[in-house]
Amino acid sequence: MEPDSKPFTPVSTLGEFGLIGHLTNSLHLLQPSSVKGVGDDAAVIRYKGNPYTVATTDMLLEGIHFDLTYTPLKHLGYKAAMVNFSDIYAMNARPRQLLISLGISGRFGVEQLEELYAGLHMACTRHGVDLVGGDTNSSLTGLTISITVLGEATKKQLTYRNTAREGDLICVSGDLGAAYLGLQVLEREKKLFEQDASFQPDLSSYEYIIGRFLKPEARKDIIDYLERAGITPHAMIDLSDGLSSDLMHVCEQSQLGCKIFNHKIPIEERTAQTAEEFGLEPLIPALNGGEDYELLFTVGTDAYEKIIHFPEISIIGHMVEPEAGRYLVTQEGTAIELKAQGWNHSAPMRTSLPAQEDGRQKK
Repeated sequence: MEPDSKPFTPVSTLGEFGLIGHLTNSLHLLQPSSVKGVGDDAAVIRYKGNPYTVATTDMLLEGIHFDLTYTPLKHLGYKAAMVNFSDIYAMNARPRQLLISLGISGRFGVEQLEELYAGLHMACTRHGVDLVGGDTNSSLTGLTISITVLGEATKKQLTYRNTAREGDLICVSGDLGAAYLGLQVLEREKKLFEQDASFQPDLSSYEYIIGRFLKPEARKDIIDYLERAGITPHAMIDLSDGLSSDLMHVCEQSQLGCKIFNHKIPIEERTAQTAEEFGLEPLIPALNGGEDYELLFTVGTDAYEKIIHFPEISIIGHMVEPEAGRYLVTQEGTAIELKAQGWNHSAPMRTSLPAQEDGRQKK
């Protein structure tokens, strides 16, 4: 057989978002019901006379997104649902229905799939979501999970990435960096086990960060609070790829700059302790680690008094004119240019991080 002479560009040269942009940049929405297509946490659809429907889909591949050596199937089912719910909440919408498709290898029996579904049902019950269908197929390469979630919102509630405003406060929910460090602990213990099968790890002191990785929680409570407080964010995104990368998405799509302050970024004490154990400055996993599934959003300064009274939200900076750039500001006043170098979902599970301070550009 003659070698194929067609050009071949490795997908890795574009990265996940570059690939999506490359494949979809010539697409145009043809249906009046298609309100928002590619480029946000979820698509928005509205059929005449009906509420706005929000739709998202996500695929999890064994060996890329999860390792069954240390991931219980019940936790995996829960997480698979939560990462999709998070996308819906990032649109300031509410998840309502879920569909799941599975690729199943011969390693999995009915009992194992029951465990997976137990976690899925737990997540759906917790967030009031109906599992309404799906599909199963045989797989030669392990376990594949594909989930689609549909949600709803009013036109007034819907929030996109491209509608931040100059002067907006930049807010994040919860704390950052824990999930990445939870992964590091699990990978470290896995290597020790591979060297000695009798090894029994003691993970009791890492319960919080491991839980943040294996069993994340979509932030329905933040959406509930914002609704009660009468606050509609100007822009919002969920933190799946890391603070630096996801904030850059908001900046790029809103055509604005930003300034965030390192001492304002919320890092839980157990996260900081584990980062130091791995020889990392705690800010690095917070900026670049990914998989936190917290919400990053912007609001006008008129919402300040309401935001500061909710302990689960931190104000970490503000949006600025595009000419001012995108910077992390230290307590000493040094401005470090932000880089989009967070989690890459198209690559195998990452166990090292780029250091934000390396190659820094000062302003």
